[in-house]
Amino acid sequence: MATPGEISTEIQKQIIRGIVVLRQGGLVAFPTDTVYGLGACAFNQTAVAKVYRVKVRPRHMALPLLLADTSQINEVAYHVPPVAWLLADKFLPGALTLVLAKSSSVPDIVTGSGSTVAVRVPDHPVPVTLARDLGPIVGTSANISGEPSPLTAKEVNRQFSDAIDFIIDGGWCPGGTESTIIDVTGDKPIILREGAISREEISQVLQGHLTLPYLPPK
Repeated sequence: MATPGEISTEIQKQIIRGIVVLRQGGLVAFPTDTVYGLGACAFNQTAVAKVYRVKVRPRHMALPLLLADTSQINEVAYHVPPVAWLLADKFLPGALTLVLAKSSSVPDIVTGSGSTVAVRVPDHPVPVTLARDLGPIVGTSANISGEPSPLTAKEVNRQFSDAIDFIIDGGWCPGGTESTIIDVTGDKPIILREGAISREEISQVLQGHLTLPYLPPK
């Protein structure tokens, strides 16, 4: 198993194959620091449509993007507020997803025709390598909607079988809990889903930033 920060020779070979498959418009599952993800090139609308289809996911439910590093945020988001950079500096790479105003470069199919885009920089070398080579990739959990999020390649294969094109087998995902999602598009950050990063950790980081105070969900 490859742990964050290291990639074995075998997984390097799998990543090379995965990049080829993604470039050709295919779907690839891969390990992350939370759960296994299902990826497609973010700017290939046909490939993104396949993600919705195999996951049986409604088209109005936006898909998150995985980035290689925080510098790619400016490729997919418009008017990134200071509080977003504050959170990114503290928690990325890691299990934090930021909801931002989307750039016009992001296809509407990725965002469910909405005006926002969800982005994350994983703390795992496999998706980071893919996104560094290909640019931002769709990185939703590799499960059929309503089914458990998989922690191993075998669990991914059990759900999808031949419906996806390739699985990068990085062993068991050490995180196991999905990312925390925070919407920072309004005057006050809002936690949409509490996950691997706790509400308390986020609140501590945002203390003293009174212009954009922390607002817990109702």
